[in-house]
Amino acid sequence: MSFFTYFLIFFLFISLSSLTSTHGATFEIRNNCPFTVWAAAVPGGGRQLIRGQTWTINVNPGTKQARIWARTKCTFNAEGRGRCETGDCNGLLQCQAYGAPPNTLAEYTLNQFNNLDFYDISLVDGFNVPMDFSPLSGIRCRGIRCAADITGQCPNELRAPGGCNNPCTVFKTDQYCCNSGKCVPTNFSKFFKQRCPNAYSYPKDDQTSTFTCPGGTNYKVTFCP
Repeated sequence: MSFFTYFLIFFLFISLSSLTSTHGATFEIRNNCPFTVWAAAVPGGGRQLIRGQTWTINVNPGTKQARIWARTKCTFNAEGRGRCETGDCNGLLQCQAYGAPPNTLAEYTLNQFNNLDFYDISLVDGFNVPMDFSPLSGIRCRGIRCAADITGQCPNELRAPGGCNNPCTVFKTDQYCCNSGKCVPTNFSKFFKQRCPNAYSYPKDDQTSTFTCPGGTNYKVTFCP
């Protein structure tokens, strides 16, 4: 085998490997709220953010069903144990599990079908702070935002300290939780959808609420955009 032939085979191998490889993502989490939040991420843990602070996490390729959210009115001791009014994750500063409702969620899954990332803002666990979830790179994808005053306008039946519950959390019925069979919008889900049309308002609200970017895209999550 000549040197040229060897070099050509090596070049083709490297090129094909780069086409089929997958990349993780970097998430820049910023607090623009006029109050302190305790950012939470699974995977990622947690971090206190005063106004204007950012926290960057690196997420492995192929990560599924991941979440980023804000916790409010938290107190933690030196060992990182305590509680939060909204978004609490079993009393831990470094979250290892999802947060308790109500909390506005940035959800994502990396490097799936056709090496696409899937991402959304979800109000299926209710609402506690406004949020923007946007790509920092990628020309074929768009940012999404939920910045309405949902807490201030929350229906009385859904009101909660520091936020607004989704009806599934309150009523726990199949009508609102979509545990089986066909599920359709309700007056409560329409309340959320009218204020944040690009966010999930109930569990089957896929067509207008899920967005994609090419794998390897990096993202920014902003609280109170």
